[in-house]
Amino acid sequence: MILKLQIISLIFSFVYGLIFYFLILLNKKYLYGNKISFIIDVLFIIDNVLLYFIILRYINNGIFHIYFSLTIILGFLLGYYIDKRRRI
Repeated sequence: MILKLQIISLIFSFVYGLIFYFLILLNKKYLYGNKISFIIDVLFIIDNVLLYFIILRYINNGIFHIYFSLTIILGFLLGYYIDKRRRI
């Protein structure tokens, strides 16, 4: 994979990690305490993972490397840090 595609994929993965964190917050806000919340949470996670791979397929033909998952985690942690600072 060429360097330009790798950089675009890394940026996308980082931004998707941020978006994923805030979507999880939204999901918890509206569905917390339901009896079927576990099923909805599992479907929510599966949908987001499928959406990530579909978009990644358009960016770089679906090639996935381990550092893409690390940038998703970094984006998720940055979203957590931003949310934590916002709530103080």
